Amino acid sequence: MATLTLRDLRKNYGPMEVIKGVSLDVADRELVVFVGPSGCGKSTLLRMIAGLEAITAGELQIDGQRVNELGPADRGLAMVFQSYALYPHMTVRQNMGFALRLARVPRAERDRKVDEAARILQLEPYLDRRPKDLSGGQRQRVAIGRAIVRQPRVFLFDEPLSNLDAALRGQMRIELSRLHEELNATMIYVTHDQVEAMTLADKIVVLQAGRVEQVGSPLDLYHRPENLFVAGFIGSPQMNMLPATVQEAGPSGLAVALASGTRIVAPVAAGSANQGDSVTLGIRPEGLRLDPDGPIGGEVRLAERLGGLTLLHVTIEDGRQVTVQIEGSDLTRPHETVRLSVNPVACHVFDQSGRAFTHLLKHSLAA
Repeated sequence: MATLTLRDLRKNYGPMEVIKGVSLDVADRELVVFVGPSGCGKSTLLRMIAGLEAITAGELQIDGQRVNELGPADRGLAMVFQSYALYPHMTVRQNMGFALRLARVPRAERDRKVDEAARILQLEPYLDRRPKDLSGGQRQRVAIGRAIVRQPRVFLFDEPLSNLDAALRGQMRIELSRLHEELNATMIYVTHDQVEAMTLADKIVVLQAGRVEQVGSPLDLYHRPENLFVAGFIGSPQMNMLPATVQEAGPSGLAVALASGTRIVAPVAAGSANQGDSVTLGIRPEGLRLDPDGPIGGEVRLAERLGGLTLLHVTIEDGRQVTVQIEGSDLTRPHETVRLSVNPVACHVFDQSGRAFTHLLKHSLAA
């Protein structure tokens, strides 16, 4: 397969810069996910790698070779789009082998590659069907098969599951993970869905407004977000964000007071924090617990019962709402008054610029 190196990549449309100096290393056989909100530049960056968008500045290397000036066909990449883009008059076999036929690959070799891709994707029973006779997930597998038969150096996926319903998306995530393992391939995957990013990636690249906010493994980003944007974007349900004021710094961390006066000691290094500074306290929903002796009081407004877990939406004493993740069997009902305790490991503190203070503890939410 291949390695990719991005060095200060930039993309301008006239005077407007949309990719603003992205640098990144993608290791051989790594599955890297670009994630971020709509308009953050993730698809544009992928198209620059594919050669479908010209690079304004910076350098793109594949296996150490500069490829800025090479066209898409010469980079050895294969791209799977959000739209399946299958030929409706062709069978699955013909769709998957079409690029090989254009390249004048001999018929026997073409059939061998298509048969192997069909085996990997579990499409063997459908090779003689046309796209109209397939489900959405099967059509997407055909589009992936069309990429596999080309034996590319790198696979590029541009939101390939966004046209599928929720159940099919879950199934296809599993299939893509299996495919990555079986092909042992280098893959770059674009999505706006952070659940897809967390479940698929070896490494996640979080983008906002054309810039990289943070790069790391899924658990790195979840447990050690470097700023408010990453903390709020990674994790479902989202991290609770509460305004607070620094009280004091000690060996166990930074003591902050919520608007209600509740004191919380977060296990973070004080850094440059001073008494009286305004900060934001972030608490993961699973870090809040129902506790009759807990320091935070509130009223349950909504209980979302999801089977294995329940999400309680609680209005606390200062009027703000927090989400609490508890066991699904818990019978707490809306309008009940509750008290909450905080697992310090699930707490993060962010300064006025949105940067995170360094966490002091290993992350574990075990009791």
